[in-house]
Amino acid sequence: MARSVYVAGLGPGVGKGTVALGLVELLSRQVARIGVFRPLVSGDGDDSLLTLLTKRYPVVAPYAESYGVTMAEASALVADGKWEELISRIVERYREVERQAGSVVVIGSDFAAGGAKERDEIPRELGFNARLATEFGSVVVPVISGEGRGAESLAAAARSAYHSLVDLDATVVAVIANRVSGGSAPDAGLPVPMWSIPSVAAVAAPTVAEVAEALDATVVSGGEGALDRDVLDYVVGAAHVPTVLDHLTDGALMITPGDRADLLLAASAAHAAGNVTLSGLVLTLGEPPDPRVVRVIERLNTGLAMLVVDTDSYHTIAAASHIQARLGTGTPRKVEAALGAFEEHVDTAELARVLDVARSSRVTPLMFENDLIDRARAERRHLVLPEGADERILRATETLLRRGVADLTLLGDPGEIARRARELGVEIGAARLVDPAASELRDGFAERYAELRKKRGVSLDLAYDVVRDVNYFGTLMVAQGLADGMVSGANHTTAATIRPAFEIIKTVPGVSVASSVFFMLLADRVLVYGDCAVNPDPDAAQLADIALSSALTAAAFGIEPRVAMLSYSTGSSGAGADVEKVAAATALVRERRPDLPVEGPIQYDAAVDPAVAATKLPGSDVAGQATVLIFPDLNTGNNTYKAVQRSAGAVAVGPVMQGLRRPVNDLSRGATVKDIVNTVAITAIQAAAR
Repeated sequence: MARSVYVAGLGPGVGKGTVALGLVELLSRQVARIGVFRPLVSGDGDDSLLTLLTKRYPVVAPYAESYGVTMAEASALVADGKWEELISRIVERYREVERQAGSVVVIGSDFAAGGAKERDEIPRELGFNARLATEFGSVVVPVISGEGRGAESLAAAARSAYHSLVDLDATVVAVIANRVSGGSAPDAGLPVPMWSIPSVAAVAAPTVAEVAEALDATVVSGGEGALDRDVLDYVVGAAHVPTVLDHLTDGALMITPGDRADLLLAASAAHAAGNVTLSGLVLTLGEPPDPRVVRVIERLNTGLAMLVVDTDSYHTIAAASHIQARLGTGTPRKVEAALGAFEEHVDTAELARVLDVARSSRVTPLMFENDLIDRARAERRHLVLPEGADERILRATETLLRRGVADLTLLGDPGEIARRARELGVEIGAARLVDPAASELRDGFAERYAELRKKRGVSLDLAYDVVRDVNYFGTLMVAQGLADGMVSGANHTTAATIRPAFEIIKTVPGVSVASSVFFMLLADRVLVYGDCAVNPDPDAAQLADIALSSALTAAAFGIEPRVAMLSYSTGSSGAGADVEKVAAATALVRERRPDLPVEGPIQYDAAVDPAVAATKLPGSDVAGQATVLIFPDLNTGNNTYKAVQRSAGAVAVGPVMQGLRRPVNDLSRGATVKDIVNTVAITAIQAAAR
């Protein structure tokens, strides 16, 4: 098993950060304790990629312990002829991380990123990285640049990288070409896999914030979202308005003197009208915009950042054209785009095989969440999101599309959705936008709903009004097979989200009630809690249905179901109507699923704690190792999941609906973008399982 993977960039600016990020994401699904390490960091130890990795992932060591030495320290040692001492220091620091981790991703040196003096003082970069990989016991994944290379040149570069490292006694397991101008990886005749990642503008392009920092600009207007936009092009505004408008392109940053009010207004109006989607405005010569112009632009609600720099337009564009994008904590959209490119173009299953990293028996929250994304991507489904103009939905949509988690339809006024996306600077071009009020599907949906609800007195005219509601329209898309599932609730109540599903989709035959579960992500395992969101006081038959549905849900997500029917009594230690209900439900579960490990009535501590189980219920197949915990009523379940969430620091994913013919899931109105991404992935997996 490869305990350590060394990412070695062959040349400056090859984008090995994308590969390192993809490897950490991949290995975080396999091992519970992951480490990251950089032998060298520049300057005073401030490294944006290492900061990102140590903050995004629950790595075993903090930033300060995850690198060897700074570039300045290395330069001083080499200048004194202490090369072996440099190697020893780095190896010693690495071993401290390795001892704590199941697997470590090492990101090789960036000598070429330093000054000329540093490059001269530390020679033989390739040999240095190969030496460290050998000392660490790492396998190596070299990264080469595909920029400006055709297939033949790229294949030659891959062969050169492979053989150069092998000649230095490194163990190469795969070669990755990054920023390739198109096409798949050429056949380089290598004995190891080779993959090509294309050049992705959203990864390679700097953000407005990075441009502002590099140009030492003053931000006149624009919040965090405006500064997070990708700068795909630069346009100098010096001509008349019609000429400049002809040259504006999507993602362009317009650079113009601050006194050109005509160009500022024209560009802002073009952006607001949707003629072009700009990334921002830069005003040169230190000239702030006229306040009267600013007031007009603010009324246009462009959402664009406006920067002021002291240099003239010529020197500003010259400086801006040399700005390189970086993956870091300040560029979350760029990180998702990089992961999406890696996962789409690298065969992660084959890469995991060649790395031969054994999967941990522990399941951490990150492993579970990453596994959701991986499984959803493997069997991509089409989902509908009714709350299309909601900011969180739009940001989640961009992430989901970039990661290839699902195909998406957003409901709402397409013009409003597009306007909100422009304001936020998010890319949702691959999503389908549908307005229920104007859709050609509305008539057919109304007829279907009126037929389903005619016994309830629903007329065709009333149905025509009802199906205009985004949740009813989305549910009918799912019922008609036009979408595989639906996720809603970011700004709708639970009742508004799931009532249409109860009326239209209905429950699976043989299941009396739809119910829900929460996946409770504890530090070392995942438990399934049901039902904590839907049924206030189920009877014994309904409780048995909830248990059976929950067991199926657990199995669908890779959790071996061992069901505990919870009560204030374990075995025959207590009595009362509530205990009898749980006992009756347990008997029904055993009757319907003799193969399913189930225990009840049982108290929570006896269900999850082996020591307590040995005392209270010795010999049980479930006690002490339950994975599915069924609460007797909503009051108990809802309070317990929230208590565990807050007191134990658990991550609660859900509620996940179950028992419906097709998947519909509800979001909390306080849902974060991450919550939405997870819920969409869960819904896609449910759809695939169905």
